[in-house]
Formats: sequence, structure tokens, C-alpha cells
Amino acid sequence: MADDVTIDGSTIRTARVRLRPWREDDAPAALEIYGSAEVARWLAPAMEQVADVDAMRAMISSWLAAPPGPAGRATGRWAVEEIESGRVAGSAQILPLPPEGEDLEVGYQLAPWAWGRGLGSEAGHALAHYAFANGEEEVFAVVRPRNERGIHAARRIGMDWVGETEKYYGLRLQVYRLRNSDLDVPLLDPSPLEH
Repeated sequence: MADDVTIDGSTIRTARVRLRPWREDDAPAALEIYGSAEVARWLAPAMEQVADVDAMRAMISSWLAAPPGPAGRATGRWAVEEIESGRVAGSAQILPLPPEGEDLEVGYQLAPWAWGRGLGSEAGHALAHYAFANGEEEVFAVVRPRNERGIHAARRIGMDWVGETEKYYGLRLQVYRLRNSDLDVPLLDPSPLEH
């Protein structure tokens, strides 16, 4: 996958997806993601289901107005466009994990129509390249224990399971980590054995 990642400023491109900054006119497509109960169930309490396109537009406006993390860190929020169709298939972000914000979380959410095609792990892999190209040494993914899609995507990116914690968001979460030196190292067995 390494040869398939191109970083051009704040736009990241892979073979099948383009991660680009959000625009306010993306609100209807973003609502397909954040307005979906199937997606929102894995995000609460950090983020609740978005009720309508006006609320989604306001959320995107707030993302655009405020920097996502400390200056000098490789943080950001991106719309994930499927290159073939041009549709916004998902959302991707690198954000500081609460409570201290020292650890960076790689996160991605897809609209239900885009599930099952590997686009989430492709977007997450691209985010890891972006973080490491901008000086980060490691990134994390935190996943609820029953979120099999999230767990599978983290493993496909090459992340290692490091345990469970209640440190982030006050929830019991599975923690996955990817270090710069492990990016694009072939996996011997991509199935999660820790459960």
C-alpha cells in the first residue's frame, strides 16, 4: 500500500480514495455518515448522531473554524472521497485523544453504503502516512470491543493490539498502535488473536 499514498499539502490520495478538507457544501453527504444510527452507535459519547443537514453544516463549520489539535502536530479532519464515483464515502481524522491530548488517534467513519470494501483501512493507512510524514512517531486507534469492523480495519492498517483501557472517553476500549517503523511491514497473520 505504501506506493499508493500521495500527500499534496492537506490532500492525501490513495488508489481508491482522496482525503481532502471538508467544505460546508459536504453537509448532505456528511449526514449520510454522522446521521446514521449504525455509525453513531460507535461514536457516542464522544459524538452523538447528527439530526439534520443544518446541524451537520454547523458541525462542519465548527471544524473549519477551529484547529483540530495543538500547533505543530499532524492533526486534521478530512472528507473521504471515493475516486471512482466522486462521492463522499466517509470521514477521517487525526485528533488528540482525551484527556491529556498527548496520544494521537487515527479515526475513520464510513457511510453504510461504503462498508465492506476496505475503504476505511485504506483511509486509515493514508492517515498514518500523513502523520509520520509530519513528524509523528506513533498513532493509535481506539475501538469498542464489539466493533468488529473497526477492529478489522485497525489490523489491516498494520496496527498492533496493545490492550484495553478506560483512559480515553471514560469507556472500556480496545487500543491499537502503529509506530512509524512498523508502517507497511507485511502482516504475518492479520486476524485479531487477542480476543
